[in-house]
Amino acid sequence: MSDSIIDPRFQDRERQPGLDLLRALAIIVVVIYHAGNMGFPMPGRVHRWGWIGVDLFFVLSGYLIGGQLLAPLARDQSINLGRFFARRALRIMPAYFVILAIYIFLSSWREYAEMTPWWKFIVSVQNIGLHGGTAFSHAWSLAVEDQFYLALPFILLFINRWPRAAIIVPCLIVSGGIALRTFLAFQNPAEISGVSSRGFQTWIYYPTWTRLDPLVLGVVLAAIEKFRPMWWKRLTNYAIWLWLPGLALIVFALWLGEGEYLNFSTAIWQFPLLAFGFAGLLVCAQSDRLPLRNVRIPGAAFIASIAYSAYLVQKLVIHAVAEFCRAHDIALASTFALIGVEVAVYAVATLLFLLIERPFLLLRRRIAPRRANSRAYRK
Repeated sequence: MSDSIIDPRFQDRERQPGLDLLRALAIIVVVIYHAGNMGFPMPGRVHRWGWIGVDLFFVLSGYLIGGQLLAPLARDQSINLGRFFARRALRIMPAYFVILAIYIFLSSWREYAEMTPWWKFIVSVQNIGLHGGTAFSHAWSLAVEDQFYLALPFILLFINRWPRAAIIVPCLIVSGGIALRTFLAFQNPAEISGVSSRGFQTWIYYPTWTRLDPLVLGVVLAAIEKFRPMWWKRLTNYAIWLWLPGLALIVFALWLGEGEYLNFSTAIWQFPLLAFGFAGLLVCAQSDRLPLRNVRIPGAAFIASIAYSAYLVQKLVIHAVAEFCRAHDIALASTFALIGVEVAVYAVATLLFLLIERPFLLLRRRIAPRRANSRAYRK
């Protein structure tokens, strides 16, 4: 079965292997991270770095959603807000509310007994005041993206009327985020050294206003591609020199967090460093001078298609597999368990995609079709 038949978003356009690979990598490392934290540790605890997959998702979202909104503006056309919000709603809400209903009404299935009030999930503010160790807490990133989707069209309309803001606004957001994280880090000191874990989670890691760096950089790349095509061509031509610095920034950002305590420098600089690193890799994935753009990795497109469903179901499935292993005396660190939990997540995600996501994507094609002359990779 071809990818275009499985995923209706690609029935009339070609996939972009580079973006598929990045999206697949993002969900793979996030699932490994949560599985490791919930009792399925990888050798050497390499799972501890998997949280950065969310930052990669953010860069991709900024680039893809930003590109969709900027494309008509680059052609001196208006943004069709009704179509945009309808397409976003049909893309993200059906599967999300199915999983939310499970968390609300089937509490015994939850990975943790405690859960943020359900109304916060309904209005997508579950990331505000959040702390770890609660059920469905990984939906914090979905709240960040929802808030981003709501605000971005109006910000871009403002910038389109005042072109100088195209430079000022991104710089203010990134520099403002650094200043805000600095302030919040020093407002939440740990008893022994560095930043307190609870304060970091609640005030720095989860809130939208401290996690905008990767989203903004993704939009900036989309703006360069749409409004400055010659700059974009030069940038992608230089991609052969970007992949190593991009990886170096990511490695350095991870190294900052490897100390015994959560240092102030980690809380302040880790997120922008990751954002710039992943932005560099995204450019590499779109460059004809590197193989990422054209080489199709078997399975990457399929995993990219079900990534959203996998993100939604991952903790429910990991918890269920852990309970199964304990009931049958299977060591959670065994090879069988480590492989089994990963397979189970993607198997359930496939069911959610085929039963819920795909029918609504087909509905979206009928009631809110994309622009006929748009060829962008779609989320």
